[in-house]
Amino acid sequence: MSSVDRLTEAVESIASRKEELFALLAELVSHPTVSPPARNSDAAQGAIADRLQAMGFEVDRWTVYPGDDNIVGRLSGSASTYANSLIVNGHIDVAEVGDDTGWTYPPFALTHGKDGRLYGRGVADMKGGLAASLFAIQMLREHGVELQGDLLFQSVIGEEAGEAGTLVAIERGYQADYAVVVDTSNLQMQGQGGVITGWITIESPTTLHDGMRAQTIHAGGRVRGASAIEKMTKVITALQELERDWAVMKSYPGFPPGSNTINPAVIEGGRHAAFIADRCALWITVHFYPNESYEEIIREIEDHVGRAAAADLWLRDNPPTFRWGGRSMIEERGEIFPSLELDTKHPGLVTLQSAYESHMHQTPIVNMSPTVTDAGWFAHAGIPAVLFGPGELTHAHAVDESIDSDQLVHFAQIMARFIATWCNTQKEAKE
Repeated sequence: MSSVDRLTEAVESIASRKEELFALLAELVSHPTVSPPARNSDAAQGAIADRLQAMGFEVDRWTVYPGDDNIVGRLSGSASTYANSLIVNGHIDVAEVGDDTGWTYPPFALTHGKDGRLYGRGVADMKGGLAASLFAIQMLREHGVELQGDLLFQSVIGEEAGEAGTLVAIERGYQADYAVVVDTSNLQMQGQGGVITGWITIESPTTLHDGMRAQTIHAGGRVRGASAIEKMTKVITALQELERDWAVMKSYPGFPPGSNTINPAVIEGGRHAAFIADRCALWITVHFYPNESYEEIIREIEDHVGRAAAADLWLRDNPPTFRWGGRSMIEERGEIFPSLELDTKHPGLVTLQSAYESHMHQTPIVNMSPTVTDAGWFAHAGIPAVLFGPGELTHAHAVDESIDSDQLVHFAQIMARFIATWCNTQKEAKE
């Protein structure tokens, strides 16, 4: 049997055996890997590790946080130095449920609705993408489809809480010629903007009683003091001015004007009503465009706020300090999601588009995601990547989260075609 015939049979078997795909998804959904609180994914990750091992993958499992392990499986190709390698990446954690009394269906039991949709927490974001990718690979293996290039399957932790499981996998040394992050995109091929959080803190070198306020603000008081809360208003004003300038001067195709925002999300300051506030901290969330890096954004904000502070007599001597990002919203109250600018001419994306067109008989939509995913970490590491997965954002994180069952099957079939083609295509010569 030819390799083309083997692939055709594998793709057809995904549809004829779709109940097995749904059973795999049901198994993953049954594990309540909600984040926060997180630290609860060991059982689900164990199920994925077992699947990978059964398919002949070498499995690397290591602890990122207690109770939350990363899983990376490697299937070595028959001609690894010749053919393209691929990373298929997804996160095992799901959005929290809270009070589930509003759910029609139990969140951690897969339910087949009469409308042709599958219900359960994580089916759209993004256990559906993980399950369908695993099943696609299983069908390729069972039908003897040879892969010349290396295939890496990553099930990482922490995406919902900015815990950068994907970054940890990259830092562990995992690289490839292309990466597909199978997160929620409604079968659209997407890049994304980026997000970074930051803390801006103002502190006074002295702590003053509330009774000293008159001497710090009125004629003749001769006490150089200030309320850190009041001084933070100057920082907020500076941030708003910068945000408006960005809206006027910056743009990117696929994003509404002014999508690059600086949100003063949380403010903490003061210690007691009997004191002048000697400390104030502002937590901001910054959205930026795909052609910008978070390092550039940090420099722009610090420069502008620094100039505003230098124009203030007290802040000049007590300038704001900055703490950016972090590896966990849970542990550090900070996160980074780098941006991903799509290379529309990259052979990996061209191959994925071809696989989509062959199966769906229409041209795929290539655009920008309105949200952020781990895909940006690959771009930040110099690994070409795309966001491509089943499910709609309107259903992600929602009560009665659901996914179209037919779309899930189509996604698995497209991925099978793509993997078989990409991992059997010769690497491009490096310049």
